[in-house]
Amino acid sequence: MEYTEQTVEILNDLVKIHNDRIAGYERAIKDTPEEESELRQLFTSYIADSHQYKLALATEVQTYAKDIENTTSSAGDIYRGWMSVKAFFTGHSVKSVLEECEYGEDAAQKAYRTALNDENLPAYIIDMLTEQEIRLKAAHDQVKALRDAARAES
Repeated sequence: MEYTEQTVEILNDLVKIHNDRIAGYERAIKDTPEEESELRQLFTSYIADSHQYKLALATEVQTYAKDIENTTSSAGDIYRGWMSVKAFFTGHSVKSVLEECEYGEDAAQKAYRTALNDENLPAYIIDMLTEQEIRLKAAHDQVKALRDAARAES
């Protein structure tokens, strides 16, 4: 029973990370100039990915007959508040938006590493989380490369 509660807590923490990620990319779309349509489309695809990952995580939580988290993390809320203040003073350059996105992707990577370090997770959940982590790492690397390119241009 203890492992069940622990597994549900880990899964719900990852659901919150995806809620944060969705909120972060929605904000990034809003803060990205309209002429940057390819970047806005990329952010939209990341939102869709997080909805997909979240659904898979939520399905597992429901198999344990537990409630699914529908909130964001308090760390994510604090970060978005800080970014609002930062944007007020620095503006919404593509570079600053990408820096915000990379920070969020770093947080997702850390959350998945932490989850996968739990030795009590069932093997099939480890497989699911590993697959999601690989795809999130690719998104992280893409955002980082775009951020690096934006830094070089400025």
